Amino acid sequence: MKRLLIANRGEIACRIIRAARSLGIETVAVYSEADAGALHVEMADQAVCLGPPPAAQSYLKHEALIEAAQATGGEAIHPGYGFLSESASFARAVADAGLTWIGPAPDTIADMGDKGRARALAIKAGVPVLPGSESFAEGALDGLEAAGDAVGFPLLVKATAGGGGIGMQRVDDPAKLRKIAERTQSAAARSFGDGSVFLERFIARARHIEIQVFGFGDGRAVHLHERDCSLQRRFQKVVEESPAPQLDRAIVVRMGEVACALASAVNYSGAGTVEFVLDADTGAFFFLEMNTRIQVEHPVSELVTGTDLVAAQLRLAAGDDIYDDLGGRAPNGHAVECRLYAENPEKKFLPSPGTLERFSLPDGLEGVRVDTGVREGDTITPFYDPMIAKIIAWGESRDEALERINAALRATHVEGLATNRDFLIAITSNPTFRSGEVWTGFIDTHLDALLSAQSG
Repeated sequence: MKRLLIANRGEIACRIIRAARSLGIETVAVYSEADAGALHVEMADQAVCLGPPPAAQSYLKHEALIEAAQATGGEAIHPGYGFLSESASFARAVADAGLTWIGPAPDTIADMGDKGRARALAIKAGVPVLPGSESFAEGALDGLEAAGDAVGFPLLVKATAGGGGIGMQRVDDPAKLRKIAERTQSAAARSFGDGSVFLERFIARARHIEIQVFGFGDGRAVHLHERDCSLQRRFQKVVEESPAPQLDRAIVVRMGEVACALASAVNYSGAGTVEFVLDADTGAFFFLEMNTRIQVEHPVSELVTGTDLVAAQLRLAAGDDIYDDLGGRAPNGHAVECRLYAENPEKKFLPSPGTLERFSLPDGLEGVRVDTGVREGDTITPFYDPMIAKIIAWGESRDEALERINAALRATHVEGLATNRDFLIAITSNPTFRSGEVWTGFIDTHLDALLSAQSG
């Protein structure tokens, strides 16, 4: 592989460019008119404009992306995360054009992207799943109430094609089930082009644990341990870490085994994540979904295993047998990642687009890594996700990692727009969080104290 087109933007595009460069692979960036001066465009060897700022007119245009690869001599396409990273139709179009798709096979993406089929495959592979229902197509809700009674309340109405917390609503009152299901179907149709939903049991005191897997497309698969992604706001991850604090290692071992069993069963190829919900009271865990792409939080796994997952994706796609390089890596130390967003915690975390009039990141701090796709003077536009940077810290222990990331956040300075920096400092300073007591309701439970601490 000599030249790679990156069908993405921002932080993840820059991350892929660095990995490709380490392997001697040239890169082609793509950009919308809003990103003409973006960092990923400057870093790449070549760059192609796709169209106007809205993603539907630029980053989501299948034909334009494939034409850009062909016109620049690109041999492969890496989709990053978000945008078209889990589009089976785009993966097929890439392969049909004679290009290499950096990711699993299109049929695998389609199977694992449909939550109903993914559940069925998980059950077949021996992975425990939450009580749930069959899918209900948009506008077809016959039998919904009976299904709700069978699943039990509280429950979640979830978009079959959803992801990232989009298209998911909790229902506590059976009388509100139909109205919420209709609303979720409409939202899912707008976001994913598929309005079908299903019901799934909701665990009140839950932890969100995921296993980083890597498959080789031939039935072999390994895992690179777990990540705890329990600190969430509206089902969106805020802080991630590895290893998971205060979690019985026997549970983690079993999670790794069943995650690999699922990846093997579908002949998974490349980096992927098997996500579980764990009952914090009983220790029982259940399959949530499989993400068929690199994750935003992959750096914490890289830091505790000494692995470059993006480089591994590229090497596998180029035909290298990297099984021995990835298998059996024991975790070393502890890593924590915080997502720095252009958002205002004081105003219900509303996005805060604007210009980075001052943007200073920590430099030279031991054990600290920063992944970003912007520089001082750049603009965070309303067109795309408002993440500014990922700040990651590694330490010999969890306490050391938390001290380092707290110091890194305090050494981060942004002016010109609102950010969640102080909110992240409040989280990583919070005594309850420091003790390792984490669950998906942590932020909601402690929200007033966290907001008060960030303004103190």
